[in-house]
Amino acid sequence: MNSLSGTKGETQSPAAGVVSFIGRVLLAVAIPIIAFYVLYEGFLFLRDSDAPRGVIALVAIVWGVGGVALLYWVFNNLVEMLPGAWTARLQPFVFVGPAMAILAWYLAIPTLRTFWISLFGRDGPPEGMSLLQQLSSDAFVGLSNYAAVFTERLMLEAFRNNLMWIVFGSTFSVAFGLIIAVLADRSRFEKLAKSMIFLPMAISFVGASIIWNFIYEYRPAGQTQIGLLNSMVVSLGGAPRAWAQWIDIAPWNNLFLIVIVIWLQAGYAMVLFSAALKGIPEELMEASRVDGANEFQIFFRIMIPYIRGTIITVWTTVVIFTLKIFDVVWVMTGGQFGTHVIATQFYRQSFTNRNSGFGSAIAIVLLIAVIPVMIYNLKQFREQEAF
Repeated sequence: MNSLSGTKGETQSPAAGVVSFIGRVLLAVAIPIIAFYVLYEGFLFLRDSDAPRGVIALVAIVWGVGGVALLYWVFNNLVEMLPGAWTARLQPFVFVGPAMAILAWYLAIPTLRTFWISLFGRDGPPEGMSLLQQLSSDAFVGLSNYAAVFTERLMLEAFRNNLMWIVFGSTFSVAFGLIIAVLADRSRFEKLAKSMIFLPMAISFVGASIIWNFIYEYRPAGQTQIGLLNSMVVSLGGAPRAWAQWIDIAPWNNLFLIVIVIWLQAGYAMVLFSAALKGIPEELMEASRVDGANEFQIFFRIMIPYIRGTIITVWTTVVIFTLKIFDVVWVMTGGQFGTHVIATQFYRQSFTNRNSGFGSAIAIVLLIAVIPVMIYNLKQFREQEAF
């Protein structure tokens, strides 16, 4: 047995095991510190360097792509240096950890900061004070900003308009997307038709708003109408209107803005519904026709129940879009003429009126409004395979 002394199978003494463990822990701490230091120096170089643009671009590519790869490699190796039990516990976080850190830094922490600001007046929490001192300062107003959110006239108008966006925007986007998907699947020109309907998805909300601004363009009666809609109305003997700015029909002038989102989102809904419809067994469709069902009965009693999960998921996704709508309203009307929504009120209070407390409260209310829809959406994903 003595001849085996010093071999690989020899049991390590407790003291040596402790020293080995401490050494591996220190190495595990030192390696990421060095890696982060190198990445930090690269960031400083990109920010402050006067080097030629080509050199900066090359460093950015190598530093960005290579730096991320280096971090994953370093963390994976240092975790594998730890005892087996710790390796099994920590290794998943090597890959999930960076994403969680980014989410925490760019979403969770700013959200908490926004909520904290919403508890203070228009100038926010006083600087140079501790948290307790800020709470005891005159700037602290508690939940007063939230009370104002639900009582101020323009905010009530914004809530009403957002409700219209949800009811009409999301419902008609889903309805048109479903109808187009059913009809296109039966057309000989399916690919071309779907491409044309989906094409607006390639346009940003701002770009789409500019396009529709030309469609709704208004010139006084007697002048040449360059807007498509007013040209058609005048040619039929009607009077031109500033459709989106038509204050006499507020809040129904919001419908002219909602049309833009329907135009954009119908293609998105169509693509998802088309994929879901192709998943319906052909035998089921043929059996229903053999039993005497007409196309309307097949649509309402077979197609819709079969893809109900997809319909709910698409509808809730579009609801989230409409709750956060900003670009279309801001480009078309700037929130005037009774078209304010929650997001435009947040922008105006935060950046025009410089009321950071009230603006932050609006942002938190909008976040709270979106969360239930997101939770329901995720629940649908877990319960069934929607797509």
